Amino acid sequence: MKNFFSTFFGAIVGVIVAGILCTIIFATIIVSSFKTQFHFGKDKETRIKANSVLMLKFKDPIKERSANNPLAELGLGDFIGGKNGVGLDDIMKSIKKAESDTAIKGIYMDLNDEIVASPATLEEVRNSLLQFKASKKFIYAYAEGYSQKSYYLASVADKIFLNPQGDFMFKGLSAQIMYYKNALEKINVEMQVFRHGKFKSAVEPYLLDKMSAPNRLQLETLLNSIWLHMLEGISKQRGVSVAELQNIADELKINFPEDAQQLKLVDELKYKDEVTEILKQKLGVKEKQKINFVSLGEYTEHVNKKHKGDEDDDSDKKHDKKNKLAVIYAVGEIASGEGDADKIGSETTAKAIREARLDTTVKAIVLRVNSPGGSALASDVIWREVTLAKKAKPVIVSMGDVAASGGYYISCAADRIFAQPNTITGSIGVFGLSPNAQKLFSEKLGINIDTVNTNKHSDLGSLYRGATPLEAAYIQKGVEKVYDTFTKRVAEGRGMAQADVDSIGQGRVWSGVDALKIKLVDELGGINDAINYTVKKANLKEDEYEILSLPKQKDPLKDLLNGKKDDEEARVLQQNLGVFYEYIKCAQSIIKAKGVQARLPFEMRIN
Repeated sequence: MKNFFSTFFGAIVGVIVAGILCTIIFATIIVSSFKTQFHFGKDKETRIKANSVLMLKFKDPIKERSANNPLAELGLGDFIGGKNGVGLDDIMKSIKKAESDTAIKGIYMDLNDEIVASPATLEEVRNSLLQFKASKKFIYAYAEGYSQKSYYLASVADKIFLNPQGDFMFKGLSAQIMYYKNALEKINVEMQVFRHGKFKSAVEPYLLDKMSAPNRLQLETLLNSIWLHMLEGISKQRGVSVAELQNIADELKINFPEDAQQLKLVDELKYKDEVTEILKQKLGVKEKQKINFVSLGEYTEHVNKKHKGDEDDDSDKKHDKKNKLAVIYAVGEIASGEGDADKIGSETTAKAIREARLDTTVKAIVLRVNSPGGSALASDVIWREVTLAKKAKPVIVSMGDVAASGGYYISCAADRIFAQPNTITGSIGVFGLSPNAQKLFSEKLGINIDTVNTNKHSDLGSLYRGATPLEAAYIQKGVEKVYDTFTKRVAEGRGMAQADVDSIGQGRVWSGVDALKIKLVDELGGINDAINYTVKKANLKEDEYEILSLPKQKDPLKDLLNGKKDDEEARVLQQNLGVFYEYIKCAQSIIKAKGVQARLPFEMRIN
């Protein structure tokens, strides 16, 4: 009887929850329908008051582009579809618009939250702020404590304020890699590895308990390149030499806020209310009046609505006939099939490139790559579409935080490649993994596996036994063939000899700065630099084209209705596991990988 009531009441709760969810979905559909059919809400457009200040806070992870989430307008963005933070595309667009917006007098950066962004993404935002400074409008930054990331961004400000009791971290960069060899030995699992490239260390965590010498060399080179670029940027803005900045980090000279001020890394030690008063004086606002702060989200909405305009249907049709510049986003791990906002699906990305190639109104393509790689086969499918598109119109690549291994594979055929100085790229190498868990089952779990085959090697790749010498040689041949194809693709695309590609390949990663020296990239710059170059290459005039963003973003509401729960389950896991989620995600990704992999040789977190 007890079980009956538990089941009965559980069912009732489930019905209630489902009812609430359906009500929310129905309300969203109704609101969206009204807005589409009757332009509902147009009169409530965000208005920017005169003498306003754009406030930048980065509470959510900075993704390549803003999410398409209809529930965000009802304040339910976190309920379905995850956090609806402003994407890098809209952040840069908003800062650019603020330069010429007479209502915006300056920018105030509240940097109390840790910025969840990799170095190259941070570089894009910082460069936008540097360009904003050319407008002669002010930038002020305040934090109760600066991390190295937030300070790098703050270093562009005219005035940097730090709480008198705050923290200031300045110690250099560090990268940690987790190794699983001993853990696998404890459970009697043997990881069989097949690879080409002495630097292709994605497999090392399964074989070693520490870094190999080649891996340590490439990591030290990479980190030092990224750190030096940060120091040079800070030095230029703060007037403190790179040598002195290195000394400050090596000697841990900043113990207290006063040290940061004395060493000229911050301007004033102030509480937030004092900074507010300084801002009021700057703006000429009376003591009892409030500052007109405009959040990044509000301003982005304002900018996008102004950009979209209020054209009627006829003008919309005319608008669609304008020349277009396609910006195709390739973000995340590369796999076969369909992709999403955080995964490059060969089918989805190839379709987007093909669509842009066949569309006669699209005059050129910018492929934005932010990927550690993945399936070599899926990478080759996308590469094929890039080569076809290149024959029809200019194709320019803009590399984000990482465009390595498979990410470089899909980039190498472009007419020109742009990378940030701190982009992680290269990693021209491949590998395959095949776990042998026979001893785990027999010795640890007491489970014996018996097999019936039609042929001698029918169970090749089975989890329940290791590969024979003949089978291992068979798999290695496949790895060697993929590496040979990969290096040929790079050689053709970059106009290099295959032997030269091999000499800088072998799975080694490079920073954007070093990649430029060895001709893996053509120019240092961000996505705006790539777009500006492409516009000139396609002979487009500023008022004669529009940006077509591809692939079209999925609607999380439709995914939910279609029963696609993977993203929501991943989001719940991430919330509960915190920093450990990335390690579990990495391990799952490697284990689930099919076929030969062209993947970044490590998963690391730079601190």
